[in-house]
Amino acid sequence: MEGILFVLVGLAAGWLAGRLIKGGGSSIIGYIIVGVFGSVLGGVLFDVLGVPTGSGILGKLFVSTVGAITFLLLLHVIKRR
Repeated sequence: MEGILFVLVGLAAGWLAGRLIKGGGSSIIGYIIVGVFGSVLGGVLFDVLGVPTGSGILGKLFVSTVGAITFLLLLHVIKRR
């Protein structure tokens, strides 16, 4: 059950990040990939910065979306070079 929740949160976070940062995702699989990478990246960023992530689905969605946006911005910087 936890794995399904992880994928669903990743899908939602990837979709949100794709709407805020153009060029992210563009398909369900793309949104899931961006969201899952974003979830991991967001968790690491919040942990390193010492920011509490909150609990529940909204906290996970927020952290994942911030991470997915950061991931997409990093991809844009790498593509420009």
